[in-house]
Amino acid sequence: MASSDLRDELSCSICLNVYTDPVNLRCGHNFCRECITLVLDKQRGSGTYSCPDCRATSKKRPPLQKNIALSNITRRLQSHQTRRVVFGVTCTYCVHSLVPAVKSCVLCEASLCDDHLRVHSKAAEHVLTEPTTNLESRKCSVHKKILEYYCTEDSTCICVSCCLVGEHKGHQIETLDETSRKKKQKLKNIMETLNTKTKEIDERIQNLQEHMRRLKGKATYMEERVNLLFTDVKRQLEVLQKSILCNISWKLQFALSSVSEMVQELEIRKADLAWKTGYLEELYNMTDPLPILQMPDGESIIPGGVVDHEDNEVQEIRDLDVCHISKNIQTRIQDTIKNINVWLFMEDPIDLQLDVNTSATNVRISEDQRTVTWSETVQNLPETPQRFEEYQVLSLRSFSSGRHYWKMETSKDGVWRFGVCYPSMDRKGKESIIGNNKKSWCLSKLIRHAVVHEHQVDKLRINIESHKYGIYLDYEGGQLSFYELGDYIKHLHTFTATFTEPLHPAFHVSYDLLHCIFGDNLESEVWIRTGNCVG
Repeated sequence: MASSDLRDELSCSICLNVYTDPVNLRCGHNFCRECITLVLDKQRGSGTYSCPDCRATSKKRPPLQKNIALSNITRRLQSHQTRRVVFGVTCTYCVHSLVPAVKSCVLCEASLCDDHLRVHSKAAEHVLTEPTTNLESRKCSVHKKILEYYCTEDSTCICVSCCLVGEHKGHQIETLDETSRKKKQKLKNIMETLNTKTKEIDERIQNLQEHMRRLKGKATYMEERVNLLFTDVKRQLEVLQKSILCNISWKLQFALSSVSEMVQELEIRKADLAWKTGYLEELYNMTDPLPILQMPDGESIIPGGVVDHEDNEVQEIRDLDVCHISKNIQTRIQDTIKNINVWLFMEDPIDLQLDVNTSATNVRISEDQRTVTWSETVQNLPETPQRFEEYQVLSLRSFSSGRHYWKMETSKDGVWRFGVCYPSMDRKGKESIIGNNKKSWCLSKLIRHAVVHEHQVDKLRINIESHKYGIYLDYEGGQLSFYELGDYIKHLHTFTATFTEPLHPAFHVSYDLLHCIFGDNLESEVWIRTGNCVG
């Protein structure tokens, strides 16, 4: 009865069937979309639209709003009814309607609903089972009796007659419940194994999903960096373009000025030659031979003389140095490409801390081990084989493979050096200062910036305005590059070498405060940014 009432509530008042794609009008009444569309189409000529249920009217055609909740309910109801009719077992005695059965009687070979089960015989021979349409499978095919036992030797279900007089007489016999219990235990063990494997698969799926999230996050991060990179590259190329064009314009003006001076000089010479030519023409046109014959021979007859080698006095014509311009463009673009390697392929930095066991007694290391400061006061530190004699400290971490990138900020004033060195570098004497031996490479600042290796000091011709720097190490590639991190990345210098030992970031400060602060902020933090390892 309840099911019938529910079906009435879910029926369209136009077609009297369960809603198909239900929609509602502004008044709140629901109809099948196709049904109400046909009604509204018929009302179009009357000039007024009305609801078939409440007769609410409107001059404009009312919009149809899909009722999502009602659509879900009707879809589930229809799906449930279909499954019950197709797959369910119905009561044998309810001939006028399809009523689901709750039990089946093996003896009667009938299925029973709740109502018919109440009046069914309670006798022992009427064995009740779960609803099934295959009741014959519950009886012995030979004796037509209910299957109650299980022959373990033949692995088959048998009736009582099979045990006493049939072909299974004398065999190992068990009750169906006992055999079922044993098989259920086996099934339980199998299910536990399957559940364990399912959990393992779930964990694997979670790990893969987490990996997918990381990949998406990394892709988003890379997209942002690529956008920033290309914005910066475009700006650098625009600056380069303006610089090159200004240089070309300046050289053009200089060359034009030189050519213009040469033209003016040649115009003066041309005028002088024209005057001399006119003078000679006057002499040539004289009819009296006496003045001509009385004039001396040679150049002296011409005022100012005749210049025989005028071309040798003409300066060389200036031209634009196209090769120099091309080389300048190539160099600047190569620097931009080097910057791309740093900006694009490095991941987020990780902490890089200083090794207090290597710090000299005249430098101070901050509590977080990320800042080194020159100290006028000698620190009371225990003597260790790793400790430098003065002004230096190494990082705890070293690199023996892969590509790595870290950045730092220095004080405005002061004398400093930073770079990398082998752990076998001397700890005492002048050879212990980074750059003063073949086991270290560094960027230094005394009055000007320079790069130092094996006592060889090469001053940089680049104007450095920022106090932020980056170091890029490609261990297998044998490259150590220094960058200025200003408004845009500026390549300063690249060392090439074959590295044979692990490399420690190293820092040297002296005679003034110097904060090697890694990162983009002013806090005393040291960061390192690591790329993919090679090999």
